[in-house]
Amino acid sequence: MVWKKPEENPSHPEPAPAPPRPNPSVAPPVEARRLDRATATIGPSIFIKGDLSGDEDLVIEGRVEGKIDLKQHNVTIGKNGRVRADVFGNTVIIEGEVDGNLFAQQQAVLRQSGAVRGNITAPRVMLEDGSRFRGSIDMEEKESAKTGAAAAASPAPPAPPVTATAGGASAAGSAAAAGGVGTAARAATAQ
Repeated sequence: MVWKKPEENPSHPEPAPAPPRPNPSVAPPVEARRLDRATATIGPSIFIKGDLSGDEDLVIEGRVEGKIDLKQHNVTIGKNGRVRADVFGNTVIIEGEVDGNLFAQQQAVLRQSGAVRGNITAPRVMLEDGSRFRGSIDMEEKESAKTGAAAAASPAPPAPPVTATAGGASAAGSAAAAGGVGTAARAATAQ
């Protein structure tokens, strides 16, 4: 038996397959989400003296003195970052050193390699074991702080500072501050 090659008919070409449609119910991969959000980086050899503000996330690996104001964006102080400033951000992550106060709209994270000398104000605070922290922590939410202030007949006494050391987090402060800092809660000791 002899096989005959089928004739190709150019008048009836096969239609090209349709490109796959994106499924709106499936979240895009992490890499695609990162590309949507612009991030600026201050390199390790850069020194900035003055106020910083902008409309994108910021990673600081260099030195900054002044004020960092990115309330709607994430601020990361990298392992090489050295900051002498008050830092305002949506989420503030510290891997380097900060000498100043932190104000986070969502969360403040102090990584194991990080050190903060200043106060932290955020609804959620995480101090990793081995991080260094000297200051106080205020974790009251804005709405509850307003209603609590209106209902309180007399002001509460100020909370003593919380201190975390490199040998593991230890805390001396109010129960609210020690209870909200994760690792500091299990090793709370009076100093």
